[in-house]
Amino acid sequence: MRGAALKAEGVSVVFGNGKDAAPAVAATDLSIAPGSFVAFSGPSGSGKTTLLHVVAGVLAPTTGTVRWGDTEITKLSEGRRDRWRRREVGLIFQEFHLIEQLTPLANVLLPATFSGFVIAPSVRARGKLLLEELGVPLERRAVTELSRGERQRVAIARALLFDPPILLADEPTASLDAAAGEQVAAELAKAAAAGRTTIVVSHDKLLVERAQRVVRLERGRIVSDGPPVGIAAAAAEMAV
Repeated sequence: MRGAALKAEGVSVVFGNGKDAAPAVAATDLSIAPGSFVAFSGPSGSGKTTLLHVVAGVLAPTTGTVRWGDTEITKLSEGRRDRWRRREVGLIFQEFHLIEQLTPLANVLLPATFSGFVIAPSVRARGKLLLEELGVPLERRAVTELSRGERQRVAIARALLFDPPILLADEPTASLDAAAGEQVAAELAKAAAAGRTTIVVSHDKLLVERAQRVVRLERGRIVSDGPPVGIAAAAAEMAV
């Protein structure tokens, strides 16, 4: 499969009103080729997550346009944008967003319930296969019986259920220990290697270094954009 191309032009996001309102994202242009694995990095409050929410169609920008392939999502109504996102995007969050009382498989299959109550056998089979491939024990009665690393792998399986061309993750390893974080980073890199356009927001050096490209933001603006080694060297120089 092939991922989708991203083109964002003149994107800004301003929260609040009045002349003192500061932009969370300011006049940002960004292009990402189909199938790329990109990391958004930068200090807390730099606008990384806000920009991710804009390209995901979760948040409408104050100004600017966002286009994925032939679809300009900033022209869509909120309802059409939601439907586009369910079809085209897999989302992964720091805190998993799982329903604790449900089994791992039931959590993975939740997106399939949005369009009806009957889940196709092929979808159920894919959910099981994803959990097996990610090393999550299927026999657990609830996700509360899983480790945090296993819960995040359930969230990854859920995001991949419909084989989306776009995969977006917000701090997916931030609440995990080093071993679990490395395993999740490896799974995200594997998902990206399958051809999905993958964007991760992260402070995790091990995850960021797996990306092909690192976009660093500070105070809502892109200050550097390049391969992980070059970005790491630039950040080190700025810290001196």
